Amino acid sequence: MYVCMCHAVTEDQVKRAIDAGADTPRQIAKGCKAGTDCGSCVRRIQALLGEHGARPCPTARLAAKLGLADPGADPTPEQAPPPVAALRVA
Repeated sequence: MYVCMCHAVTEDQVKRAIDAGADTPRQIAKGCKAGTDCGSCVRRIQALLGEHGARPCPTARLAAKLGLADPGADPTPEQAPPPVAALRVA
């Protein structure tokens, strides 16, 4: 399965980079350029790193330390912003 569509990088390629010693998204990017264009694959790369024993990224550690929800998760009703009032067009 592709992880990075911009550079046609597969999950297997990322796993091989991890097995070779990469332990951050930046190190993965140095080898195969995954995560260097649009950035939509970085969260998946972080997940693969976590599955292989790498430490979570600093943002995830800080969020966990502060007791905050996952930054990418949908907000719960209590966290969701209030609805925007409909604009009237005269």
